Formats: sequence, C-alpha cells, structure tokens
Amino acid sequence: MTPDPRDLKTLVVKIGTNLLSGKRAFDGRVMEERVKELCLLKHEFGLNLLLVSSGAVGCGMRELGLTERPGSLPQKQAVAAVGQATLMHNYETLFKTYGKGLSTAQILLTLADLDKRETYLNVRNTLNAIFDMKKVVPIINENDSTAVEELRFSDNDTLAARIAAKINASLLIILTDVDGLYDRNPARESGAKLVWVVEEITPEILASAGGAGSVASTGGMLTKLEAAKIACAAGVPVVIANGQRPNILHGILEGSAPHTAFAPARTALSHRKRWIAFGRAARGVLKIDGGAHNALVNKGKSLLAAGVVSVSGEFSPGDAVRICDAEGNDLARGLVNFSSGDLRRIQGRKSKEIALILGHRDFDEVVHRDNMVLV
Repeated sequence: MTPDPRDLKTLVVKIGTNLLSGKRAFDGRVMEERVKELCLLKHEFGLNLLLVSSGAVGCGMRELGLTERPGSLPQKQAVAAVGQATLMHNYETLFKTYGKGLSTAQILLTLADLDKRETYLNVRNTLNAIFDMKKVVPIINENDSTAVEELRFSDNDTLAARIAAKINASLLIILTDVDGLYDRNPARESGAKLVWVVEEITPEILASAGGAGSVASTGGMLTKLEAAKIACAAGVPVVIANGQRPNILHGILEGSAPHTAFAPARTALSHRKRWIAFGRAARGVLKIDGGAHNALVNKGKSLLAAGVVSVSGEFSPGDAVRICDAEGNDLARGLVNFSSGDLRRIQGRKSKEIALILGHRDFDEVVHRDNMVLV
C-alpha cells in the first residue's frame, strides 16, 4: 500500500521522543541509525527529505541533569531552549558524517505561524526553496521556547501531519517505539494483533488507542491517529512504524517491515481548505442541533444561527471555530462571520431576526459552506 520509492518525490519522517529518550532523558543511538538510513534514501532516490524531530526537551533534561519532565510551561520552555541547540548540533554532525555533503536547516514553528494565511503560505515557499538546494535537509520542531499554551501544537505528530499536508508530501512516516496500531493494547493483552492497513479512521479505531509514552514524551497512539486523519484528508498516505527496528525505512518502502499504513482520502482537500481545517487555531466551539447536523453533513449546507445551540470561547469575525454535535464530537471547522458576543445573542434565532437583534445583518450564515471543512 505504501508508494514505490521510485515514485516518491517528498518524504516526511517524524522521529518521536520515545526513540530519542526511552527511560533516559536523551539517547542518540536511534538518531544515528535513522540518519544513516535517511542519507541512503536521499542519495539513492534523489527525493526531497524533511525531518520532524522531537527531542529538545529530552536533550535539555540531559544537559541539566533532570530526571523528570518539567511541569510548568515556562520551565519546559527554558529546558527546550537549552536542548534545542544540542539536538540540532547532533543532527548536523550526523548528516555531515553520513550524508556525503548533506547539510541541515533548522525551522522552528508555532501554531501562530500557520494561523495567518500569509505566513502559512510562506512556510511552504521556504521549504520549497530549501528543497531546490538539493543538499539540505530541513529539520522542523515546534518552537517550545516561545509558543504560548493556547497556540501550541498538541504534539509533533500533529505538526508533521500539517507540514506533510502543506507541502503535498508523497508519504508521511511516523516513527515511534511500537510497530503500529494494534486491535487491542499489546502491553496488556498478549493476543493483540497488528493492523497492517487502515482504510478509514473510525471512532472504534480511535477508541483502541492508548495513552502517552515515556517521561519525556507528550503523545501516544491517539495523537498519531489524529495526525494520520489530518494527512490523509489532504491526500497524503501515512505509515506508523517502530523506529527502533534496523533499516525500518527501507523495510517500510519494500513492504517487509511491520507497520500500519493509512490510506489517503480519495479526494484531497484544496490548500485553502487545508488551511481552514488544520492551519488555524480554533478560537471557539459551536454546538449545533440535529437539524443543523443533517444540513451540514448530508446536504452540504452552510451553518445558520437557528442551528446553534451553544457558543464557547471568545472570537472575532473571521476566526476559526470548531463545530460539534450535541455530544461534543467534532463535525467541522470553519471561519465564523460573527463575533462570539453577537453569536450568543442570535443563537437559535432565524436569519430574518438578525437585523432586529444586532441592528445590522451583514451575513445570513454563521459559517458559510465555502469557509467550512467537514472533519
């Protein structure tokens, strides 16, 4: 199910914290093996290679002699600032050693960098310019030292998926410390079986995911499934595999190594829709009734005020919001036409009443269909 390596144009590989730390703050042995293999792939197939790497906090913990992950955001940011320099030094040294002339480029991002359309597009332009250099491997990490809590990626799995979607990657490989998705928790049930192919990520599959990993990590299988949903919606196939296995990347591409492959959507979202769905931080949540649910999901309609049951958060016109059903399940993301204050005044009311309540009626739709993406 994975693409033929000869057909790959751009490969995104995410290396998780568990591979670089395990029970220790930082351990570079897996990093070295994966860099060796990445260099071979780069030279063998001439593809564009992008690496999303965790590990700054783990490196910082090792440098500072810490045994527990920092608790508060300022502490974590300080430790990440210490560790980021070490992390990149290690990568630069390894790529120069094994890459026959390859260099690295560091790109640190926050969700705010993808929130505005202009900077969102500029990220792609920068990466394309780096790819044009042919001998440079961009390494991306979240800018832990500056990101504020409400404008953070939940984890680097999400960051990798959004970047893969952004650059139309041929394949996203998420490397972790397990072989992939199992039908049951393999740590608790000896009969658990690896799921080799997932055509669609269903609620049942999400429910089978476990919790977070080691002391230095933030994400578990659930975050990887959520990341796979993002990339697949953009038409990018995804693989989750065990980065501790020898020659795992070649094994994935040859189909011989254990892994879970996720099929991309048959119709990929446009770049603008990707930005709405995955690039912008949601500033609020709109819960809707059953009639609005049916109109959005089954009839392709816009969201009207009459269907809004409740409004959470504070937002302005043009901000991104989550649209949920009555139970809180995500249905869509969209750009809202009203502020949170005005929307609370008109929720549940008919469109013809908006002018009477607000004194003006600039829009009939709370979220227009053209500015909405079903998730």
